[in-house]
Amino acid sequence: MAEQTAPPDVRRDGTAAKSDAAVVRDALGVGIAVGLSGFAFGVTSAGSGLSLLQTCALSLLVFTGASQFALVGALAAGGNPFTAAAGAFFVGTRNAFYGLRLSQLLALRPLVRPFAAQWVIDETTAVALAQPDRRSARIGFTVTGLTLYVLWNVTTLLGALGAEAIGDTAAWGLDAAGPAVFLALLAPMLRSTTERATAALAVLLGLGLLPVLPAGVPVLAAALAAPAVLWFRGRRTVGRRTDGRPEEDAR
Repeated sequence: MAEQTAPPDVRRDGTAAKSDAAVVRDALGVGIAVGLSGFAFGVTSAGSGLSLLQTCALSLLVFTGASQFALVGALAAGGNPFTAAAGAFFVGTRNAFYGLRLSQLLALRPLVRPFAAQWVIDETTAVALAQPDRRSARIGFTVTGLTLYVLWNVTTLLGALGAEAIGDTAAWGLDAAGPAVFLALLAPMLRSTTERATAALAVLLGLGLLPVLPAGVPVLAAALAAPAVLWFRGRRTVGRRTDGRPEEDAR
């Protein structure tokens, strides 16, 4: 008789359940892979003129890679600290929208929420939302957040110490480490035509305005890409409806 394979566990709503071990494995993979990028931030921050204490404080207190890279990048380009901080703040506002979604999904106790808010970033949100149920989402969020927070801060310290040891980071080309890591994290998220068009327009705005605006301001101006693309897409949709043609697939 042929050996029968045991069917997977099924939840009440008919979707397949996911074991805790599988959730932990996936969360560790994301946390370790991204956490190692803290080394690039440490090198970039030290090369931008920030002290070891300032660099480590950014990773401990801010803990959102895109905003950290935006801040030190603007400072390295000679930007005003207030403008650089404004650009970093704007980049980090997406985490507030993540928090709105995760507050419903995780349903954490009020006393825990302020501490969990520190870990609301791209990676923890992606892992939590990918889970089939609340228990798995909580495990994925916690393991990803803890792994990434610890590893990011350790590698930030090592990167800053390494930058001090090798001297001028620009001579080694390490000033490009931050943008390269940021692009590597962003690229897999651009799945639809609208998202890719927004990213492309933001790049054009940022690069085009870089020679004429103070450092840090082009980052803020690049944010205009999102409403511009959405407005253009809305106009096309209205036009297609008027002509009686089917709407274009967003993908």
